Amino acid sequence: MSSFDDEEFKQLQLKVKFNVIPKTRLKKFNQLFAGYKTGLVKSEPGKFVMTTLYAKHAEILYRMEPRADDIWLLTFPKCGTTWTSELLWLLMNDCDTEKAKTTQLMSRTPFIEVPFLTPATELSPEAMQMLKSFEKMPSPRIFKSHLPFYLLHPKLLDTSKVVYVARNAKDAIVSFYHHHKLVKLHDFQGNLEEFADYFMEDEVLYAPFFPHILDAWSKRNHPNMHFMFFEDMKKDLKGEISKVATFLNQSPTDEQLDKITEHLRFDNFQQNEAVNNEAGKKMGWLNPDGRFIRKGKTGDWKNHFSPELNSRIDQWIEKNLAGSDLKFVSELEQQD
Repeated sequence: MSSFDDEEFKQLQLKVKFNVIPKTRLKKFNQLFAGYKTGLVKSEPGKFVMTTLYAKHAEILYRMEPRADDIWLLTFPKCGTTWTSELLWLLMNDCDTEKAKTTQLMSRTPFIEVPFLTPATELSPEAMQMLKSFEKMPSPRIFKSHLPFYLLHPKLLDTSKVVYVARNAKDAIVSFYHHHKLVKLHDFQGNLEEFADYFMEDEVLYAPFFPHILDAWSKRNHPNMHFMFFEDMKKDLKGEISKVATFLNQSPTDEQLDKITEHLRFDNFQQNEAVNNEAGKKMGWLNPDGRFIRKGKTGDWKNHFSPELNSRIDQWIEKNLAGSDLKFVSELEQQD
């Protein structure tokens, strides 16, 4: 019998309700976000934005039992998720870069929301099979998710090691915009300024941005939590790899550290077919133009924002970080 069916699994209740966002059912929104056939939903409390299919089955992931030797990678989208998940897998698998080049990252470090990232109204048999496969994975398991903590198992942080990666909002907006143009689930038809407005209004998938990060920031001193910044990886990749290795109780040799660092350098990473998702274009879930692993640059926002848009984003950032000691770097003099 699957754990989905046992009584203990069913007793853990998610005290969050999801309501359809009326705006996402309107013609203007549907013309811009052409992939959202059934609109989007927002949670109460939390105001978390997700697909209608996820809302129907949110308790499946909430009840997903963490193990003591699990490693969970949590991020807001386009904040270094793919890059860091490859890093984690290498550290936990004897720095085996050869296997990392020949085995798809998605099978090595599953992205747990994948079954729900579809306009479908019911889970397919394949999606259910994927969800059930998570509990059968041998230890140590490595999972990645864009869900906030309150939608994951309440004992996650006390049970498993969690790595959280944050990125400055400006580059996250630009990267998520290009992602929305590339991925057919979103199929965004508008321009960057329109997208930025929806982002700041918390009307894109996985919004809101700042509460997601601030919640993790508040947990940064928990012994099972490693909070890191995308910009620090760009500034000193090898140094950040070493910090993560220490957190995971791994002791790679200097030679292995050099090997991982070279493997993860952006030009190499972008060309690695096991991580770059170029196959998604043949499989039909990516549009032909654009790249899943795009630029990975800190400060690329300067090539995209008008002075007026930049000013509005600055005001939005200031408002959302008021009273917090969380600081972001949005430009680097030198980066890997």
